[in-house]
Amino acid sequence: MEIRHYRFDRITLDSDKCFGKPCIRGMRMPIASILSYLSSGMNEDTILEAWPELEREDIRQALGYAAWAMEERVVIAQNEILAEHERTEGAP
Repeated sequence: MEIRHYRFDRITLDSDKCFGKPCIRGMRMPIASILSYLSSGMNEDTILEAWPELEREDIRQALGYAAWAMEERVVIAQNEILAEHERTEGAP
């Protein structure tokens, strides 16, 4: 069953496609793939040329989704880090 993301209308999740990873518009094009292409140095035009089924807004929503996902999951557990450091290195 395909689910559209509540904030990014081009991002879909479907347990039957790409192991349920977030994809573009129900296609078998994971967000992670688009991010990998961009991080390897490909620009938007090159990606769109290589995958004509994609649209510029798909790439932009992939970036937006990645930023949103990172923002939602950042948790700093300083107490646990400090306790681990004290356990292995001794008290400061």
